[in-house]
Parts: sequence; structure tokens; C-alpha cells
Amino acid sequence: MSQNTSALIDQLKRIVGEKHTLTEPARTLPYRKGIRFGEGDAIAVVLPGTLVEQWQVLKACVQADVIVITQSANTGLTGGSTPDGNDYDRPIVIVSTRRLDGIQVIENGEQVVCLPGSTLFRLEKELKKYHRGPHSVIGSSCIGASVMGGVCNNSGGALIQHGPAYTQMAVFAQLDENGQLHLVNHLGIKLGDDPETILQNLQNHNYSADDIEHNAGAGHDHDYREHVRQIDADTPARFNADPARHYEASGSAGRLMVFAVRLDTFPLEDDTAVFYIGTNDTNELDDIRRHILGNFENLPVSGEYIHRDAFDIAAVYGKHIFLAIQKLGTDTIPRLYAFKNWVDRITSKIPFFPNNFTDRFAVTVCKILPNHLPKSIRAYRDKYEHHLILKMSDNGIAEAAAFLQQYFQNRNGSYFTCNKKEAEAAMLHRFATAGAATIYRNVHTKTVEDLVALDIALRRNDKQWFETLPESISQHFIHKLYYGHFFCSVFHQDYLAKKGTDCNQIEQEMLAILDQRGAQYPAEHNVGHLYHANDDLKNFYHQLDPTNSFNPGIGKTSKKKNWQ
Repeated sequence: MSQNTSALIDQLKRIVGEKHTLTEPARTLPYRKGIRFGEGDAIAVVLPGTLVEQWQVLKACVQADVIVITQSANTGLTGGSTPDGNDYDRPIVIVSTRRLDGIQVIENGEQVVCLPGSTLFRLEKELKKYHRGPHSVIGSSCIGASVMGGVCNNSGGALIQHGPAYTQMAVFAQLDENGQLHLVNHLGIKLGDDPETILQNLQNHNYSADDIEHNAGAGHDHDYREHVRQIDADTPARFNADPARHYEASGSAGRLMVFAVRLDTFPLEDDTAVFYIGTNDTNELDDIRRHILGNFENLPVSGEYIHRDAFDIAAVYGKHIFLAIQKLGTDTIPRLYAFKNWVDRITSKIPFFPNNFTDRFAVTVCKILPNHLPKSIRAYRDKYEHHLILKMSDNGIAEAAAFLQQYFQNRNGSYFTCNKKEAEAAMLHRFATAGAATIYRNVHTKTVEDLVALDIALRRNDKQWFETLPESISQHFIHKLYYGHFFCSVFHQDYLAKKGTDCNQIEQEMLAILDQRGAQYPAEHNVGHLYHANDDLKNFYHQLDPTNSFNPGIGKTSKKKNWQ
């Protein structure tokens, strides 16, 4: 460790305390390694306890000319908030914002100000007091996902009416082309003039209603409700590289250090119903999507697709996630995952324990437990290959019931209206599907080379939405898992590759096929270190971070200072 690096670490310890400055590789690993992809070195992981500490940490890092990676919950699926490899030209400091949880409800509950460590779990719980909900809820992406991560990555999620996470209101730090650090307050709230005063007032909610500007900017994508209805458009409904949804913090992907975002909230539905649809004909699901988006007065709340193979893998390898959420509630899940990481860290040091011990243990135990899915849903699994979980609200319930009853009179497929238990099980099973392939990979290390995960947005007029791979590619996979946000034409496709497969080569062949289809990727997980950023996205990153000091390398861009 160089003298300059040692001096920086000493300074970081003085700012946040030795307890919250991690340098031992075993302790920094959960922050240096993504949950699916990405791992690299870092000289320190720092966990500030206040926004002022976060600012002081950043100033120290800028002065020492090190790379800064800001990390919220580290639940991203493309490695976008961790280092990737060891080919950077400067040391890396990871600034974890997990201790900076804070949600401030403003404008009579119609908006919120979220600090960097706030989670969707807590936001959803807080807004229920106002009979309102956030942009995204559980089932959209990842367990323990942060609000900030969603905004910075333009996350989409399951809620059709809300569109991708987006705001024009934020407080953020930015390095200019001369390497000068600036704190920018575009939150639309008067908080003071100098950075530490602004951040202290922000964290302490030291402002009044008179300090809030009511029309400071958009707090969500107001156009998406109509945009998604354009079923004959030859373009995807939403994708990460769409310049229309890049604005300062929104889509910044760590190229700024964001201290707070201001977001719109949404009225909760008074009544909801879930329709479980099954078919062996993909054209039937496309008919339903096109008719509902093109003709219904009321948009669905959500419409989630699961293929039978994904259903089966999730029933085994997502069962413990399903049961944990069902029995313990969402509030406990982040703590359980912290405990899981601790156990895996300890057992990895014991010679006779296998890697990924907790995943193996959970899957084994759950195999002896009773089946967790209702008989009605399991019966549809046996009968139908393609499953759609359609959630409607209020006046849309009768609208959907009437249409589905008429539509399936002379069709291959069928549907049923879920009771409360079935609705909960269907939604939780869809959520568990998102992590099932990763757990399968972790358990079957002897037969699985790796997980190839694609996050794609198809053209809205693409009627051939279900993928058929050529045998030259398909032969390399043990399982192919298809699931996604059906009405937005966004699909998550997880492929478990056989041992010995060149996963990178196969992925490039698959992306070439998607290019021919006019698809965009990634759709909502952001480029991370898996995908190439297109020119629009590169230009946006360059504009935000001209010295390439914040999270360099994402989108397979340069990792070197000043974009060399």
C-alpha cells in the first residue's frame, strides 16, 4: 500500500470512524462483488453515517485522485455498482450508502425526498400511511433494492402505469472537466448556499413548506401511460439507453454522486383483482396484450409473464425466497441477506464446506417441505406452457373480466380469477423467478459454466415475441428461463450454460440475433459491465463525468482517467 493510499485511508477513518472504513478483503467482498456478476479490488469500502460525511469522504477521494464507486444496496444484476477486474489506472474506493436511510414525505404525500440508502420496502411501508405507493414495489426487481439505484439506472419494474424510474429533481455532486468538485441542488427545495449547510438541512428535514418549489420539474415519466399504448410502434416502449429518459441523476449509473432524489408518489388502488391466464399459443397472449393496451379504458396495474421452464426452476430454487417473504414479511429480507453473506463468508474459510453454502442448504431443506404453490396454479403449470399474471384495479376489473370471458370461449387457453391466497402466491412466485437461475448456478457448480442473463426490450409491434434459438446456440444450455413485464414488451431471459461453454461468445451470437429483430438491451437493468453502451449513453456519461472518475468502465467504456 502506497504512502498516499495509507494517508487517504487514515483520513477516511477520521471522517466516518474505523468501524465504518473496511479494508480487509474478506470484509469488503460483499461490496466488491455483485450478486450476479462483477468483482474487483478496492482499497477501502466506506460507510458514511451522514450526508455531510458522505460529502467529506468524496472530497478526500477527489483530492487523492482515486476512483469513486457509489453503491446503494448492491442488488444490481449487471455488476454496475462494483469494480470489474483489476485493470483500472487508479485505486478504487467504494462509498456504500446503506447507513443513509431517510424518507421525507412532502406535498401532502404526493411526493417524497429519498436519501441514498432508502429502500423500496421502507418507502412502500411509509406511503401506505397516505394511501399512496411508490414507483416500484416488490416483484419488480431485487430483494432490498434501493430507491436511488432505481432512479440512477432508469429501472422499469412491473407497474405498467408508472413507466421507468425518472426524476428531474435531485441533489448531486459532480466533477467538472478541470477536476473541480461541485454540489448541485436541483431538488426544488431551498436548503442554503454552501454544500455542508445544504446537506445538513436536507438530512435533518430542516425546511418548511414555503421552501418547496411546487413545479421544480417532473417527478416521474408523465408520458409513459400513452407511450406504452402505441402497440404498432416499431420501437421498444422503454430501454436504458433512451435519451428521452436521461436527466442528471436519472440514468446516471454512478457517474454522479447523488445525495437525494425527489419523486412523485401514486394513489393506491381501492380494489384489485388478479387473473391467472394460461395458454399453449403465444399468439393468444399477444392478442390479449394488444387488445388491452389498444382498447381498454383502464391500464393494468401489472402483467407478468412466466414460461413453464422458469416456473419449474423457481418452484425449487426460489422456494426459500418465496417462503421467507410469505412467512416473515419483506422487512426482514435485507437482514436475512446480511446474515446469509456473513455465513457464506465464514463457511468459505472452512475447508470441508462447499462454496455458496447457504444457497445449497436452503434449497435442500425446502425440498422436504410441503409444496408451497396452490393446486390451481400447479394445475395450470401442467396444462399450459405460457403463463400471464394480470392484475387489474377498480373499474378495470370488470373490464378485464368481461373481455377474458368472451375471448376464451373458443380459444386454446383459459383463465381463472385468483382468490387472495392464489394472488399472493402467483406474485411471489413470479418474484422468486428472478433469482432462481442465480441460485441454480450457485448450487450446480459442477455442471454449470455460468449464467448468461439477457434483459431485453422488444419492438412494440413484434408479434413473434417468444424466442426460438437456433440449435447451434440452444445446445449449449441446460435450461432457458423466460419471464418478464409482458405489456411493456420487456423480457428477462436467463440461460444456464453447460460446463465448458464459452459464455461470452454465445452471448455475442444471441445479441446479434436481437439486433436483427430491432430489440434494445438492456431494458431496465442498465449496462453495468455486461453490455456495451451505445453512443447516446456514452455521450451522456461523458457529459456527467468528464474526468471519468465516477464508476468508470461501465458500458465497456474506458476505465482510464479523462477517458483515455
